Amino acid sequence: MTRSRGVFLDRDGVLNRAYVVDGVPHPPASLIELVILPGVIESCSRLRVAGFKLIMVTNQPDIARRRQTRRVVDQINEAICVQVGLDDLRVCPHDSPDDCQCRKPRPGMLLDAARGHDIDLQASFMVGDRDRDIAAGRAAGCRTVFVDHQYTAEPPPDADLIVNSLYDAVDWIIATPPSARRTRDVSPEH
Repeated sequence: MTRSRGVFLDRDGVLNRAYVVDGVPHPPASLIELVILPGVIESCSRLRVAGFKLIMVTNQPDIARRRQTRRVVDQINEAICVQVGLDDLRVCPHDSPDDCQCRKPRPGMLLDAARGHDIDLQASFMVGDRDRDIAAGRAAGCRTVFVDHQYTAEPPPDADLIVNSLYDAVDWIIATPPSARRTRDVSPEH
């Protein structure tokens, strides 16, 4: 039996609008601030039709930092899952000093989701807007897509594809065969 292919999606900046302050992205503070990015619903629909499992993997350290409650994070996540039509989600509520295995750049959330959904990581993709997303995808053995919002942090040097939005990556993801070798590409619009 063939294992599933997955697209692991970071939350803030990939699926929904991140609020950028001084070049640094921040999550929405409440359900009222949640804005699904243009093209995301259509993109996820196309990926589902193409046979991919869609799983959100998100670091939410504001829970550990006591800047946000788990309840509000769960409300936002549930709203995204319903609106976008995701198969599952994984949340890391920890901060860097916690040294957990689930916090990106470590691949724990991707590995856990892959086990739960019988996903072939080598035939799958990680889409994120931060270096830590790309590092987690690489560590899990996935191809990687960097959504470049021109934050002040340096972009990752080793993403397989660099785009301006999830929408810009969908054709490439669908067209990439499971056995394709990794190469670095930049979308023409980028």
